[in-house]
Amino acid sequence: MKDVSVQRNYKNDVSFVLGHELMLYEHQSTVNPNMPLRSLIYVAKVLQGRVKDERLYGKELVRLPVPKFVVFYNGVEFQPEKQKLRLSDAFEERQEEPELELTVTVYNINPGNNKELMEACRPLKEYAQYVEMVRKYAEKLHFREAVEKAVDECIKKGILRDFLIKNRAEAIEMCIFEFDEEKYLEMEREYAYRDGLREGKEEGKAEGEGKLLRLQKFLIDTGRSGELGLVITDQAYREQLYQTLIEGQCTQ
Repeated sequence: MKDVSVQRNYKNDVSFVLGHELMLYEHQSTVNPNMPLRSLIYVAKVLQGRVKDERLYGKELVRLPVPKFVVFYNGVEFQPEKQKLRLSDAFEERQEEPELELTVTVYNINPGNNKELMEACRPLKEYAQYVEMVRKYAEKLHFREAVEKAVDECIKKGILRDFLIKNRAEAIEMCIFEFDEEKYLEMEREYAYRDGLREGKEEGKAEGEGKLLRLQKFLIDTGRSGELGLVITDQAYREQLYQTLIEGQCTQ
């Protein structure tokens, strides 16, 4: 768990069962009011994987772990120290007692916020210190140089030391991606469009400009940009995603 709160691997969420609770944590560096909806879709998939279909139609009640939804925010835009986001806030009509509800608790982990939580979770506190150090150096250095300098200083001061020594190169790349995510995603969209057209020459115009582009857009919008190259080069994997994603969510 220590490394999970820091290492994204081009994904920023983690889920696990602890006792009778299903813990779903996500990290965000941008404000996203749609977290309850995203969490609903995600937890439905997780629970579906835990329950066999035949049990759903039996006479016994299927027991489920209690889900807990938490987001750690460390963006530059001001946000309260702690806030609750509710699925019902997105409903077109407000209801006093909505029949479907999901609540996400958002913690601001920028320095000076949620001190009790930060003291109780050393990796989280050190991650916030690392991010703050990167921002400080980024004010006067080129960004890659700022990240490298921050990593060196953190290692020297014992901040995330073991993790950064073991994963130095990956940590630098993840940090660059994190801080320049908007620009990165725009590049990926252009990349997806360009390769979609090229793929279209081989699979037909409808395939290249239709299914493939929708698939790539889905991967980008759901934070799975790291798979874009794979869907271009691996036809078998691409066909698998067509079946599981395009026919479902991508065509909605």
